[in-house]
Amino acid sequence: MRYTKSNEHLRRALESIPTGSQTFSKSYYSLPKGAAPLFIEKGLGAHVWDVDGNEYIDLVNGLLSVSLGYCNQDVDQAIKEQLKKGITFSLPHRLEAQVAEKLIDMIPCAEMVRFGKNGTDATSAAIRLARAFTEKSKIAICGYHGWQDWYIGTTTRNLGVPVDTSKLSLCFQFNDIDSLVELFEKNEDIAAVILEPMSSSTPDLSFLKGIKSLCEKNRAILIFDEMITGFRFDNGGAQALFGVTPDIATFGKGMANGMPISAVVGRSDIMLYMDKIFYSGTFGGETLSLAAANCVIDIYRNNPVVQHLSYIGKLIFDGVMALVKQYDINWFSLVGHNSWKIMSINHQDEVLIKSVLIQELCEKGVLTIGTHNISYAMTNNDVENILDAYDYALPLINSAIKKNALELLLKGEKIQPVFKVR
Repeated sequence: MRYTKSNEHLRRALESIPTGSQTFSKSYYSLPKGAAPLFIEKGLGAHVWDVDGNEYIDLVNGLLSVSLGYCNQDVDQAIKEQLKKGITFSLPHRLEAQVAEKLIDMIPCAEMVRFGKNGTDATSAAIRLARAFTEKSKIAICGYHGWQDWYIGTTTRNLGVPVDTSKLSLCFQFNDIDSLVELFEKNEDIAAVILEPMSSSTPDLSFLKGIKSLCEKNRAILIFDEMITGFRFDNGGAQALFGVTPDIATFGKGMANGMPISAVVGRSDIMLYMDKIFYSGTFGGETLSLAAANCVIDIYRNNPVVQHLSYIGKLIFDGVMALVKQYDINWFSLVGHNSWKIMSINHQDEVLIKSVLIQELCEKGVLTIGTHNISYAMTNNDVENILDAYDYALPLINSAIKKNALELLLKGEKIQPVFKVR
């Protein structure tokens, strides 16, 4: 009975919305349907409430877009003040330049800025810029970069992408500079190298520096996709943290605490090609998101946000790994940056284990889809409750694995991974 309204609303949503959601990662694909919440009603601080009224500590946080916490008073007030004046206008608004100037001040590679609404807007614009600037066509890819043809054509979700388009995108391996060297040796027309500077693995500095050197040598544009790492790893993104400056970078996610906005930033000589390519959208200068971003950036500059995200994430990591050791669990770990840890399940029944683990954590009031996306609103008390939930779930699952009885624990349906990147 815990998820009655969630299940009822899913049936309704599926009648009018494919998958019942606008985002795969928020849909029933990512949660054990029937044994987890499927729709959220409200959020406050580090907590959310589902449509059945159940409360959770949120380790999803709008897929990392809510970095400060839900209903942050300062951000909400900035939005309300702008709302009184209007949202989308017939000419540019002064907020566009104000926010752009703040990004330029914070981000090492940023000399000029253009805005979008989501990550796909920004990464696609960056790719088009690189192709226009270099007059070359192929792209070297490492990581996750959105739903557009040039990226998704390299995954198992490539239905609808022309084969000829997919052939222009070439994949290399993270922390394996030789795999990129090989691509350059076999392809003279690589316009850009795009990668997440860090995801589940910490980059070797020689890897990032090696990529930059290869790009300079082969006249290719280096693009850092910082949709996640930006406003989370460092105020200036992973490029500031690791000291490697790309030619172009894309930001978004936690830039406006849940409001829809993204940014392409980079060298002015490349960015000026925005005047020559076509990248234009009615809502690129929408002011509620810009007002939110304007406030969020100030909060980051004036408060130890990234330090707190890392601090809380490390407390959870240390506590969970202590439990792993205590219960002699050899199939589970957490990987990645402290502010964005990812569950790593090394077992032949990975999907089933992850389904049961999500189910049990939700039952104990912790919402996750397999990641620890930390927000500034999270407290030490939240950490204790998260660790209590893990202290219940991990030994329960470990015992079931040893007894070959894991299937009996699953109360709903197994999750359905869309495709695996990390």
